[in-house]
Order: sequence, then C-alpha cells, then structure tokens
Amino acid sequence: MKNRQLGKRIAMTLFGVIICSISVGIFKIAELGVDPFQSFMAGLDSLIPVDFGTLYMIANAVLLLFSLIFDRHYIGIATFINLFLLGYITDFTHRFLQTVIVNPGMPVRIACLAIGVVIICFGSAFYMTADLGVSTYDAVALIISKTWKKGKFQYVRIITDLVCVIVGAVLFLAAGNPVGKIPTIVGVGTIITAFFMGPLIEFFNVHIARPILNGKGENGDEEKTEDVASE
Repeated sequence: MKNRQLGKRIAMTLFGVIICSISVGIFKIAELGVDPFQSFMAGLDSLIPVDFGTLYMIANAVLLLFSLIFDRHYIGIATFINLFLLGYITDFTHRFLQTVIVNPGMPVRIACLAIGVVIICFGSAFYMTADLGVSTYDAVALIISKTWKKGKFQYVRIITDLVCVIVGAVLFLAAGNPVGKIPTIVGVGTIITAFFMGPLIEFFNVHIARPILNGKGENGDEEKTEDVASE
C-alpha cells in the first residue's frame, strides 16, 4: 500500500510539474505578465545568453543550496522534479507555440492568459496534493518565516514576490529592453498568479486531485491512504 501510494504521489507530482511548465510557456506567449519568480527569471533570461531551461536549473540550484544549508526539511522529490524539468519544458512549449501562434493580437493574448491561469491552477492542484516537497523558491519564504521566525508566511511571501518582480524588471531593463515592454513580464498575469489563483486551485484540489490520490473503493467509498510524504 505504501509503495503504491508513493508511486501515485510521484506520478501526480510529475504530471503537475509538466502541466505547470506548459502553462508558463503559454504565459510567455500571452506577454501579459508571468508569476513573480518567473518575472525574475524573464529578466535574468534577457540579460544572460543561456538557454532558459539551463538558466532556470542554475538559478534553482543556487536556491536549493540555500535550503540545504538552512533547512532541508522542505526539500523532497518534487523539488528535484521541478528543478530539472520545469525550465526545459517551459522553453520547449514557448518555442513550439511561437511557430503556431505568430504575432498574436490582444484577443489571442488574453485568451492565452486565461488558458494559462486555468492550466497552472490545474497543475498546481496535483503538485500540492501530492505533497512531496516544495519548489526551491517556495522553500525560501518558508525558511524565513518558519525556521528563522521573521514573520508570517503570507507577508514574507509577498516580500519575496515583490523582490523578484523588482529585480526582474531591473534586469530586463539592464538587458536593453524598453520600459514599455515591462508589462510583458510584469503585468496583469503577475497580479493574477500572485493573489487570485487560490480558489481555482482549491476547486481542482477538491474535485479532481484529492479524489485521484485517495481513489475509490468498489462500494464508492474512498480508500484509506497513509501519509507517506513525511517518511
């Protein structure tokens, strides 16, 4: 039972990360803003001539080192799946969509943003329900708030998000991009992903992710599952 449950959690984590990666690629096509950490990565990507997938892995490896030094409790299988896969899948998705959606107008960009939001919430529900660790970026706010006791998590997370957005915008401008292009990496999509995704993620949690994890017995009852995330 334990091995089967762990296998299901790993599969859900892998699925969730892949879906979230695809959604980030769609956000990039929309050019109406990405989530705060991806805003930072977009600025970094504009400045450093390295493939996005490799750059994402390097940046997350640095954050992973931070977590390993100060509190490795938050590091799990999901952390490494995210570290090694998200950047490359995002890069592949973006490059592919650029060949399909060429010079999109505002209606198409808005549609891509809406689709990206729904998809990232769907993927996040699987990733979070599997409960096999957090991303290296999520771990930073958790360590500051829970380990160092420097404030409540929600406030620390707002600060780390603001730092990412500001630094990302500065790096974007330092790379020679015009000020008018900043909304492509810090825009309405950034606001939505930072503050308004919770209810939709919870909807997918309740109606899809948790039922899949718990399974259904022959009589329609949920099978009892054991918490393997802490083992």
